[in-house]
Formats: sequence, C-alpha cells, structure tokens
Amino acid sequence: MDHATASAEALAGLSRGAPSRGRLLRRRAWDSRYLFVLFLPGMLYFLVFRYVPIYGLAIAFKDYNFFDGIMGSPWVGLAVFKEVFASKGFWEVFRNTLGISILQFAFGFPAPIVFALLLNEVVKIRAKKVFQTISYLPHFVSWVILAGLFTQFLSPSTGPINVLIKALGGKPVYFMADTKWFVPVLVATEVWKSIGWGSIIYLAAISSIDTEMYEAAEIDGAGRWARMRYLTLPSLAPTITVMLILAIGKLVNDNFDQIFNMYNPSVYKVADVISTYVYRKGLEDMEYAYATAVGLFKNLIAFAMVLGANKLAKRINGNGIW
Repeated sequence: MDHATASAEALAGLSRGAPSRGRLLRRRAWDSRYLFVLFLPGMLYFLVFRYVPIYGLAIAFKDYNFFDGIMGSPWVGLAVFKEVFASKGFWEVFRNTLGISILQFAFGFPAPIVFALLLNEVVKIRAKKVFQTISYLPHFVSWVILAGLFTQFLSPSTGPINVLIKALGGKPVYFMADTKWFVPVLVATEVWKSIGWGSIIYLAAISSIDTEMYEAAEIDGAGRWARMRYLTLPSLAPTITVMLILAIGKLVNDNFDQIFNMYNPSVYKVADVISTYVYRKGLEDMEYAYATAVGLFKNLIAFAMVLGANKLAKRINGNGIW
C-alpha cells in the first residue's frame, strides 16, 4: 500500500470518527438551552404582537365586514387607498404628523447627545449619579400621569407659570388650548421626558473610549472643549449615525400616548396626527379597512426613509445599520 492510499484511509477514518456539523449544532444548542429559555418570552412577544398581526393588513385591500371576517370579505384592490388619498382630513393629519415629528426630531435628537457630553464632564461621581437618576425618572412615568400634571402646571388659572405671568402684569396663556402654544408644549414635554433615557446609549459609548487618549490629549495641552470636540464626538460618530437612521424612520410616526392624553378638540387643527386619526377611524367610526390602509401607508413611508437614510449614511461616513 502506497503512501497516498494510507493517507486517504487515515482521513476517511478521522471523518467517520468526527461528529457531523448537525451533531455539533445540536450539542451547542443543548449547552445553550438556558439562554434559549431566556430568549423565549421575547420571541413569543414579537411573534404574537408583531408578526401575527401582519395577517390583518389584508383588510386594507378588502371591503371589510366584521361579520364576514377577513377571509369572507371581498377584495377591492387599491380602492381603499384611493379613498384615503382623496380625503382632505388624511392630508391634514399627515402634515401635522410631519410638522410635530420634525420639531421633536430637531430638538429631541441632539438633546441626549449634548446631555451625555455635559454629564461626562462632571468630575464628582456622586453628583453625576444624582443627575443621571433625576434625568431617568420621567421615562418611567406614563403619559396618563404626566398629561394630568402638565395640565395642572400649565393651567391658566392655578398653574404656577400663569400665576407668575399674571403677577408680572401679563395675561394668562392657554397653553393646552391655544393652537400657537400646544405644539411647543408637545415638543418641550417630549424632550424633557426622553432626554435622560436617550442619553444612556451615548454614555455607554463614551465609557468605551480609551482613557489613555484623553490623558495623552491633556498632556499635549488640550482643554475640555478640545477633548470633547476632537476625541469624544468623533468616537460617538458610529453610534450617532445608527441612532440618526432609526430616528429618521420615525419621522412619520408620532407619540400616540402623549398626544392622545394631552390634546383636546380646540387644538385638533394642529395636534391631530396619524395615530389619533387611525384610532378614531378604526375604533370610533369602525372604518377598519380605511384605518388599516392609513397605518400601512405610514409604515411603508417609514421603511423607505430608513432604507434611504442608511444608504446615505454609508455613502457619507461608511457607517450604517447594515
């Protein structure tokens, strides 16, 4: 038997004795069984509340009747979408949604970044933790409670702001019922509620920056502003890019909990948005196909904006979600 034949037989013996790829995968899965158990609740949540409802999108293409069900209702193609696009009310709420979302994006997106940069400059650890804790608290309070608090705080008769305005000789301002003031109130309260929680990811990114870079910059004479500008911000660029892409995808979304609990008929002209419009059309007027079509149209736009923002970001600095 020559050397080549012996080598081939030896390799064949090794291959027979070695476990197969499928066997290795099953062994790894069994070794990680407890991790899969922890993963199961989250997977079930997304399956039940995110993927199963996709089946209901068929309502947007049907003359839906509650008693006939989704399968029994006749197909109408794009007729419902034509009705949506021909509706003056839809374009009004679409304009309101974009206006409010753009303002909240313009003020709300940079706010956590600035807050994280400022918080990173706090030297005393105890003071830093106090500021962090205080800034996180509003995130855990529901808009149902906050809406009541802001309504009382901005009350034209008993609210402390209007009490101060009247004490200075001015006239009370109806913040919650005036179309000129309601949108700024929405933007300010949203930024106040989310600034602390939104800064967590940036603080985590800052904590991963090599401290030797700061020490070297300090030795070279760089002050705090210079270190923030030339070290911290460039290091945050990938994180900021990803968060920016996700934020752009939410420009056609709106905070239903906030607006639904704070608005009233006197400010519908500027505060009625897609989610509240869908709520009224779907649950109050029972126009299920119409409401589904509006929601699907909004999500398609959001998806397209995410794709476009990701492509643009990769062209500019090479960073993206995928």
